[in-house]
Amino acid sequence: MPLPLIALFIAAFAFGTTEFVIAGVLPNVAEGLGVSIPTAGYLVTGYALGIAIGGPLLTIVTGRVPRRTLLIWLAVIFTAGQVACALAPGFAEMLFLRVAVAVAHGVYFGAAMVVA
Repeated sequence: MPLPLIALFIAAFAFGTTEFVIAGVLPNVAEGLGVSIPTAGYLVTGYALGIAIGGPLLTIVTGRVPRRTLLIWLAVIFTAGQVACALAPGFAEMLFLRVAVAVAHGVYFGAAMVVA
């Protein structure tokens, strides 16, 4: 299997894991951020909205960027966003960062489908 295709698979796994893993640790996240579990659930909702709304919009905006360059930058944004989420001091910051990572996720999958 070609190395670029393996890289796409690994990144897709990372993005997918990021989307769903929070559901299993939501009580811990809520406790750590000092909010209720239903309020922490907005982190899941925000991520879904970021993919569904922000992803297609940013895909249109980045239409002229070479796909390889775009995928690399999206991976960098994703990684930086994940580190920032881990260090987020409060719920609002975490929600903002999750939505930003979700937008990158939405664009990544659109671009990756074209490249693959």
